[in-house]
Amino acid sequence: MKRIVECVPNFSEGRDTAKIDAIIAAMREVPGVYLLDRESDADHNRSVVTLAGEPEAVAEAALRGVGKAAELIDLTKHSGAHPRMGATDVVPFIPVEGVSIEDCVALSKKVGREIWERYKIPVYFYEAAAQRPERANLEAIRKGQFEGLLAEVPKNPDRAPDIGNAALHPTAGATVVGARKFLVAYNINLNTPDLEIAKKIGKNIRFSNGGLRYVKAMGVDLRARNLAQVSINMTDFEQTPLHRVFEMVKREAERYGVSIVGSEIVGLIPKRAIELTADFYLQLENFSPAQVFENRIEASLSGSAAPQGPGKLASLAQPFLDAVAEPTPTPGGGSVAALAGALGASLGQMVANLSRKKKSQAAFVDQLGETISELQGASRMLSEAIDRDSASFDHVMAAYKLPKETSNEQVQRDAAIQKALQGAANVPLEVARKSAEVFELLGKLESMSSPSMYSDIRVGRLMAAAGARGALENVAINLESITDTAFAGRLRSESAAIAARVAG
Repeated sequence: MKRIVECVPNFSEGRDTAKIDAIIAAMREVPGVYLLDRESDADHNRSVVTLAGEPEAVAEAALRGVGKAAELIDLTKHSGAHPRMGATDVVPFIPVEGVSIEDCVALSKKVGREIWERYKIPVYFYEAAAQRPERANLEAIRKGQFEGLLAEVPKNPDRAPDIGNAALHPTAGATVVGARKFLVAYNINLNTPDLEIAKKIGKNIRFSNGGLRYVKAMGVDLRARNLAQVSINMTDFEQTPLHRVFEMVKREAERYGVSIVGSEIVGLIPKRAIELTADFYLQLENFSPAQVFENRIEASLSGSAAPQGPGKLASLAQPFLDAVAEPTPTPGGGSVAALAGALGASLGQMVANLSRKKKSQAAFVDQLGETISELQGASRMLSEAIDRDSASFDHVMAAYKLPKETSNEQVQRDAAIQKALQGAANVPLEVARKSAEVFELLGKLESMSSPSMYSDIRVGRLMAAAGARGALENVAINLESITDTAFAGRLRSESAAIAARVAG
């Protein structure tokens, strides 16, 4: 199986092309690393580079980029609209294929240690790699930026880095390293130079202020263009899709008498994000990604194109049924629970799509469109969890097979087992959480749908509830062997809350 990770290092230089070229050249020296994209913004004074390849090669490329940036970028002479605390400001690793988020966490920890060892640049860990809950969000770590942290870190233990001395590098600052899901960097430009309006809109739409889930936003002054910009990071484009962000910014802008003059994607965007947006704005009926020409070609070349003719549905389901029936531990109950939740979400999509076509439900078209987007995201996450659950169990089995001849080996084996068990508990907890969301979404969908489809909604709710309850069984059995009582207590508490949500 191919193992591919993406890395999107952000460098605090967006004006000097020669410096940016030198940083990229240093990273491209590593064999097996592919440069997918580079974006530089003079107003932000920031460059975003997208790399992909085998984990070890991408990690080494990122390290060389950090080193070259430390040589060329002096933050004491840097200014720009975008917040920053390091010459290499942030280095996220994103799983693409054959790699889990846990693998990317381990990779980020290794890279963080190497940054300090090689360059004496202190490191903070964020998102899934955060070592402290309050450091999961990049904004919390970067508060005060380079100048503020340069003075505060030596005096305040709460701001000390996760790796390195309690002092920033004098010119390269500190670097934030982590693991996360695919992030869409999306900027919306307004037909006004009034930065305060952009700031107010950013405040209203970001989740930390009660706005859209999975959205971070701020106002930025584009002086070169005499415009104000709402700069947005979308941390889960399926749960909060592109079109929902655009529409909310549009409505907020109208409150201040301004409009949108354009928007831009910084870096790369998954095709799936564009498909969701096209479906929303075109109001395509019964749209499926399988209708996209490139998707069908890819499926055909990989041998996974949908079969035609009689027995199509049975032939699609049979391979999974056969795999579950095999006398092997995986796929097992966790994968089946994830499938149940995904089926519930798919039934909800069917009902919502059909309801959008009915004149009697015309008053609910916008709400139905939003519900479809949420259910699509849930279905995708749950379907991916089918394989993730099996993989997490395989990690547990691999940990139990580690050598234990010496006391040191025993300690390492025990630690690996506990880490793998926590991963194996977290995956079904995510499934249970998402299945409960599907259960609740389907409950709301009933009031927007034709009575002729109530049976489909109720079957969907039964499937979602089964997915949640089945996943919680897998959480419980893993918790029996976990020795971290605080971790186990948190998961038991959330499990009880989820079980109550699907009890109705």
